Amino acid sequence: MARMSTRPAQRVTIAHVAQEAGVSRATVSRVMNGLATVDPEIGKRVREAAAKLNYSPSTVARSLAIGRTQTVAIVVPDLANPMFQETLRGLSRAAAREGYRVLVADSIENPDEEVILAREARRRCDALVLVSPRMDVAHLGELLPELAPVVLVNRESPVPGVPSLAVDYGAGIRSILGELARLGHNRIAYLAGPETSHGNQRRLDALHSLPASAPEVIEIPCGAMFEDGYRAREAVLGSGATAAVCFNDLVALGLLGALHEAGIAVPERLSVTGFDDIPFARFASPALTTVSVPQTELGEQAWARLWDLLNGREPEDDVVVTPRLEARASSGTAAAAATSVA
Repeated sequence: MARMSTRPAQRVTIAHVAQEAGVSRATVSRVMNGLATVDPEIGKRVREAAAKLNYSPSTVARSLAIGRTQTVAIVVPDLANPMFQETLRGLSRAAAREGYRVLVADSIENPDEEVILAREARRRCDALVLVSPRMDVAHLGELLPELAPVVLVNRESPVPGVPSLAVDYGAGIRSILGELARLGHNRIAYLAGPETSHGNQRRLDALHSLPASAPEVIEIPCGAMFEDGYRAREAVLGSGATAAVCFNDLVALGLLGALHEAGIAVPERLSVTGFDDIPFARFASPALTTVSVPQTELGEQAWARLWDLLNGREPEDDVVVTPRLEARASSGTAAAAATSVA
């Protein structure tokens, strides 16, 4: 009976590829690292040898050779939120086309943890994307220079030269209020997001600057997750509002679930709106009225600006996205709501 060897197979190294291709190790290294200083015919021979031997270059050695890790990091306040997942998807797909991978860090809505994660992630990667940072503007302004190259998403940059892809949250909330006013709502509850959220503050700024002719808005402290909206049901119903404008779609979906459990008809008794247009929004029952923010596209654009910075080019101009109203079945006329309450 033949004996089977238990010795591990020998790992193919750069020396084996060099011997197979009839070139030096340095030439193989240059070809594997994509340097343009090698004759195309020799480069082809090296790649064919590598494929024949099933050679995979060491990522550590490659990073040392080219001075890059081929990774970037993204820091988000809550990875459970599908909105941030869409940003990650856009960034990851775009980065992969250039041979980069994305590391993800979740600060769990903690501004202090966010600072630590941003610094640690940047030390391990070539560049960083900060999404909806919760830290205040002073801390953000101090931190950004040491994180370069860095791109901000969903927030304006307080530091010149740091690219940003921002959202006009004020315009988004005004479009929702305008739609509800058109439907006859005069008393509206706003379920506020986290106090540290820049986007929430921009929404509040817009609500506080509404003209006297606008509907009355009652602010209800809430949060950013399903359970926050779920717990807000009694506060909303007790406010006398005929419509609830929620900080985001997750809060709105949580509120819809609580209202359904209590037998409260939407929109007949209470209209409910969200913000972001996450994939679940259109499939809710009833389909959720919200405003759409193209987070996947913002992730792709964040990579485009990082790629320019990594290659010593001037990035494209900053962008401010205006959310688009998506009127669906969860919003209805105030007359219908008032009739149902009676």
